[in-house]
Amino acid sequence: MIGVDLGGTNVRAGAFTPGGDLITASETPIDAALGPDTGLATIQTLIDQVIRVSKLEAAAIGIGSTGPIDRVRGLINNPYTLPGWDHVDILSPLRARYGVPVAFENDADAAALGEVWVGAGRGVSRVFMLTLGTGVGTAFIVNGAIYRGLDDEHPEGGHIPIDPLGPACYCGGNGCLESLISGPAITERAVRLAGEQPRGYLHEHLSDPQGVDAGTVFTGARLGDATCLFLVEEVAATLARGLASIFMLLLPDRVLLTGGVTRSFELVEPPLRRSLAKYHVIIPASRVDVRLAGLGQRAGIYGAAKAAQQLLE
Repeated sequence: MIGVDLGGTNVRAGAFTPGGDLITASETPIDAALGPDTGLATIQTLIDQVIRVSKLEAAAIGIGSTGPIDRVRGLINNPYTLPGWDHVDILSPLRARYGVPVAFENDADAAALGEVWVGAGRGVSRVFMLTLGTGVGTAFIVNGAIYRGLDDEHPEGGHIPIDPLGPACYCGGNGCLESLISGPAITERAVRLAGEQPRGYLHEHLSDPQGVDAGTVFTGARLGDATCLFLVEEVAATLARGLASIFMLLLPDRVLLTGGVTRSFELVEPPLRRSLAKYHVIIPASRVDVRLAGLGQRAGIYGAAKAAQQLLE
């Protein structure tokens, strides 16, 4: 199976055995602004490369793509992170070129499916995965299958309303999870606080060429800066409120956390678990296993390959 992970910056591809062993993988910038025709050619070149290196024939191909997508019709509708990619048919050209079945999934769903296949969700019946990065992506896998909503759509748990007085989000709401704890949201909050203070770690870094970002916050917290530690506590408490909503509604066996923000999980975990402890009264929330995902940036290609394999089952 061939798994492809299409993001706004890079595209990755890998060749896999039916048992989930990665034979070879490669990645390259997608250069989305050059348009979908150029992007499709890049994807095909990458697929050709991993097939050639694997020295095997492809039985099926899976694509996990940054959304929004229309998986039923095989269209990418994403002018947000793939500029100019609106109503782009991704499946027909690949089916015609390779003559094999092609699966098409949201990238968050694909990553979660990969973790359940061979990663930190293996052997678990109900797995919820949350990606904390440029956005907040979510997916729910039940007995090895992706949960789908109305009209086969991908539910957007990253836009659970948390604070009605919070910042506006492109989703149309205010104070959703993504607008509060995504990387850019943490950066915006940190820059605002840094500008309000006459001194401190964040204020000192306002003049840096790289400026202040989420990474600056976590570095400052490790050094003991009070404002950075306050922001980490704030992120943890907000994440706990989002997870509490998920616990109450779905009560999964396991929650997997991944994405750039989780690289500093050792700072977020203690206050997160303290906050989650409040929600153990009416449901067995204390038994929900919250842990880091295991496959890192390659989860998407694993999951896309598994989606391809499921077409053959």
